[in-house]
Amino acid sequence: MTGHVLCFGEVLLRFATPAARLTVQCDALDMVVGGAEANVGAGLASLGHGVKMLTRLPSSPLGDKARAALAGAGIDTAHIVRAPGRMGLYFLETGAGLRPSSITYDRVGSVFANSAPGEFDFASALAGARLLHLSGITPALGPGGVALAQAAVAAANAAGVPICFDGNYRALLWDAWDSDPRSILTDLMQSATVMIGNHRDISLLLGKPFSGDGSERRREAALAAFEAFPKLQLIASTARHIVNSGHHRIAARIDARDAAHQTAEVDVTAIVDRIGTGDAFAAGVLHKWLEGADIVATAQAGLAYTVLKHTQPGDICLIGRAELEGFSASGGDVRR
Repeated sequence: MTGHVLCFGEVLLRFATPAARLTVQCDALDMVVGGAEANVGAGLASLGHGVKMLTRLPSSPLGDKARAALAGAGIDTAHIVRAPGRMGLYFLETGAGLRPSSITYDRVGSVFANSAPGEFDFASALAGARLLHLSGITPALGPGGVALAQAAVAAANAAGVPICFDGNYRALLWDAWDSDPRSILTDLMQSATVMIGNHRDISLLLGKPFSGDGSERRREAALAAFEAFPKLQLIASTARHIVNSGHHRIAARIDARDAAHQTAEVDVTAIVDRIGTGDAFAAGVLHKWLEGADIVATAQAGLAYTVLKHTQPGDICLIGRAELEGFSASGGDVRR
């Protein structure tokens, strides 16, 4: 495969409580590298696709750690900009049983959040790209983040590169400033070819509810999105039913303009880490979309990759193509 996927967004360090402890119980935290767009890029790289990351990291040991983690995942880091400043962080208090996990952000004033569009060479990073992937997290950071997302989209449009946009609505970020997420996200979605998001995301974008049940409601929402966004060709979503923090039921769905497919639910038990599973779903979907697969295979790959991510600690899914293709919902014995 020629060409690459360009992922644009903030890379974060995650500090998590070990063994489902409360923060107040901890004297040490587990540190890993993550961030929605980087997670998708790492998944695609693990599945054999060329991936480049465009971001800004601090010129510090924390920035070095983040860049090394991305390179170790197979991502081309040549377009990562370095500058003095702070790293974006978030803190994960891991749940257990009926106690959910919770996240605290500490990313205000980070090097990336304080960046201006002119500090990124979008044209160079997009040269030869097959896809730009970005998410609604970047514009949620504030007016500066909105400008960054708009600049990335404008550059992709100018280069003729299709765009995948993951809504990734983060209320904690949008509520922290005088924001208008509906108008901002709707403007960005006008340029998207692929959308990662469900009927709730579409309801936010279009400012209207969808009254059907189950798959009918999802199809009603998808058709409304296709009508509102002429460039949009594919919508990928999951349906997640949470039994408790260690047991979820998940189905995947792909909507195209003329067809749709929804998988059966898979029981996901003994969950190791739920964070990053949505990004793994996006990576599985884009993996098959880049290969030109049909919507059935695309939905199945997205489901398989998100289920497999639940078995892996950290934000990033490093599971390769062979394991994805050999996925079985029933699990199985050791491969020898």
